[in-house]
Amino acid sequence: MVLTSHSALGNTGKKTGFWIEEFAAPYYVFLDAGATINLASPKGGQPPIDPSIDTPENQTPATTRFKADEKLQDLLGKTSLLSTMSSDDYDAIFFPGGHGPLWDLTTTEVVG
Repeated sequence: MVLTSHSALGNTGKKTGFWIEEFAAPYYVFLDAGATINLASPKGGQPPIDPSIDTPENQTPATTRFKADEKLQDLLGKTSLLSTMSSDDYDAIFFPGGHGPLWDLTTTEVVG
């Protein structure tokens, strides 16, 4: 799974990143199906999370599970540097959404 490293919503001064629901829902489907999941981002390390997700109306079973999942929190803080990975090593690549990917994942050379 390739996550964004971008944290600013254009020049608005607002924070953005990946949308937890768009990451967590497929992550748990893959995990529960027995898939091995690796996490990567353009800058490596902790990808930014869009802070808008914390409103009550944005909570889902997947976001609730995510927030209680200490193992996933740890893994997320250590995403691999995308440029060190090869798509040849994977059966599938998944790009979770949010606003952040619009800025870096659409222009990152290793993605294109």
